[in-house]
Amino acid sequence: MRRMPRTLTAVAALAVAGLALAGCTAGSSTDDASTGTLGTVDTMFGQVTVPEPAGDLTVVALGWSDAEMALSLGVVPVGVYDWQSLGADNKGVGPWATELFGDVTPEIIEDSGDTVNYEQIQALEPDLILNTRSAGDEKQYERLSKIAPTVFAPKGTAAFATPWDVQLEQVAAALGKTQEGDALVSATKQSINEAADLHQEFAGLTAVAATKFGDAYGAYLEGDGRFDILADLGFRQNPAVLDLETAGFYAAVSAEHVSAFDADIAVMLPIGFTAAETTADPLLASLPVVQDGRAIVLDPTDELTQAYSAASVLSIPVVLEQLVPKLAEAAAKVAK
Repeated sequence: MRRMPRTLTAVAALAVAGLALAGCTAGSSTDDASTGTLGTVDTMFGQVTVPEPAGDLTVVALGWSDAEMALSLGVVPVGVYDWQSLGADNKGVGPWATELFGDVTPEIIEDSGDTVNYEQIQALEPDLILNTRSAGDEKQYERLSKIAPTVFAPKGTAAFATPWDVQLEQVAAALGKTQEGDALVSATKQSINEAADLHQEFAGLTAVAATKFGDAYGAYLEGDGRFDILADLGFRQNPAVLDLETAGFYAAVSAEHVSAFDADIAVMLPIGFTAAETTADPLLASLPVVQDGRAIVLDPTDELTQAYSAASVLSIPVVLEQLVPKLAEAAAKVAK
């Protein structure tokens, strides 16, 4: 019987240890007077220097999964942008990360589409704003930088296409916790590699990370965590997807091209539909990958779906534990 990777819990253990070292406070404790620079980060908008604050470090996490990246390093944000509408009960993060807030209740910044509530952020008086997986809007950067040093993704990163390890490195550099960040990246990659080693049948199989929303369809590409984790496990992108017109981390798929989803394996993440409604979609139901039981259709409300979408250093262990067995079942049905 195959065992799950032994390092699956290593990331959580490192995160808890980091929080303990930070004193379980909203930020990291410093001296009474500012002692210089906390961190320096190269971003798409130039180098950002984060001064070391006189008291506790106050962080607002705006970017997708930025809050979980900060929590993994023992820093508790005072404000969290709730990208997945996980709610106040979960403190704006996945349930696998909620307890890392301890007794701190962050202010939830509601997902408002393309706009940002600058007044709400300013009222939190942050020392640092994290926006490392975002649209990369320069006007937004300029406005946020007037409130506090703001860290975006590195130069050349497409909108919302910051790989999880690069994101963690950006956050760690801003917080002056580069060594801790490197340790978390190493532990997480080891977990992924162990899962891939246990399932060498994944190597070379084609896969798609697909979505259905409204009357439209789409496929996630390299640079988005939903496909990247599949690639890290040994799968390769279905060639038909690569022929589509792309925009950053995503390719729109017209009804006429839904056959691009017909890979060896498909992971389908519907938006606004249940798993049953997605499976009943006539176009999707006509695909051999669905008919043969090689499609994993996720339900938007499930923990696995939330973790798969979060693509954070804290959510990846959940994905490895819950998605990998489903991938193995689907791979066993691929015609040899």
